Amino acid sequence: MSHPASTGALRLSLLYAVVFVEIGIAMPFLPLWLGALGLDASVIGLLLALPIATRIVATAPLMSLIDRGVAARALLIAGSLGVALTYGLMPAGAALGWPLLAALTVLNAVAAAPLVPSIDYLTLAAVRREPRLDYARIRLSGSVAFLAANILGGALLGALGEAVAVPLLLTGLALVASLVALASRTVAAPPPPSEAAGPRPRLPACLWLAIAAAAAIQASHAAIYGFASLHWTAHGIATAWVGTLWAIGVGAEIVLFSGIGFLPPSWRTPFRLLAMGGVAALLRAVGMTFLGTELPAVVALQCLHGFTFGATQLGAMAAVSAFAPDGARGRAQGTLSAVNALASACATLLSGLAYREGGALVFALMAPLALVGLGLAAAAARAAGGAPRS
Repeated sequence: MSHPASTGALRLSLLYAVVFVEIGIAMPFLPLWLGALGLDASVIGLLLALPIATRIVATAPLMSLIDRGVAARALLIAGSLGVALTYGLMPAGAALGWPLLAALTVLNAVAAAPLVPSIDYLTLAAVRREPRLDYARIRLSGSVAFLAANILGGALLGALGEAVAVPLLLTGLALVASLVALASRTVAAPPPPSEAAGPRPRLPACLWLAIAAAAAIQASHAAIYGFASLHWTAHGIATAWVGTLWAIGVGAEIVLFSGIGFLPPSWRTPFRLLAMGGVAALLRAVGMTFLGTELPAVVALQCLHGFTFGATQLGAMAAVSAFAPDGARGRAQGTLSAVNALASACATLLSGLAYREGGALVFALMAPLALVGLGLAAAAARAAGGAPRS
């Protein structure tokens, strides 16, 4: 007979997998579908920016519903069904004009906003209940699924064509996610304390500082996410290598999630993990500035993604788990996601201006973000000295 904790971990891993497969199709291939519609580049840019702006506004309020008694699993089911419906309507909306497509894009982003934060919320709750569970090992399935979607999605697009495959795949995957969430009754988190017990608890200063540190470090990816491929190919790195370089980054993330449990517990504290991410982000920014056109160097720099993303993600989750008070855990999870989105959006806009003016200068501008993240992580560690752990 399987242990209930193991069953819950498998359910959570499956939830991460189905949601990240969907993200792994949408991120690289939705822009191709928009291009196949014959839309103007400025309209495509608007349609790609709308989900980011929507997440900034919508994530924290939606996740706060958990603290008011709405089950995280209910948010997952409703959100996945909303994502499926809006993706399914997008081809018809595009045929009727891009303003309708833009409206559907906003609704889609609202529905999608609580999906990953809700799974994070459920996973952290499971880890607190059953310490032998490992957040990193459970979250690992999302990274594997994302990588697989990148690879297999390209093959499906080649066979079916992006005009058919993209909306069809995304609608189907969202429906699968809703069914998995519906079947995952074993992953329910304990209900939050009643609001009658007192005023809404505040997030402690150390948690705000940790959230800001994680957002700054994650925002330092903006130049790489937005312009690394262009930079590499413009300086003679073969297009065939670009996909491999991205796969190396995700592979490094997978390796970190797989092996982080072997580090001593003292190295898996929230602030040391954030510091690892910040140091790696600083090295990556400097390396991309001076060596970002040399293939061997770029391969090594992409391996740092395991720390720049992975260690930062783990540090942020550990901080939320340790310092978010009961009755505010949903709000903390949503705030982390919203602040990340805001910082990344601002860094992406800055990167676009910098790349147009100075090429490799864009990567140098990510170094101050990494330094800010390191400073905030140090400040969070100091502030946590007298903070109670939940």
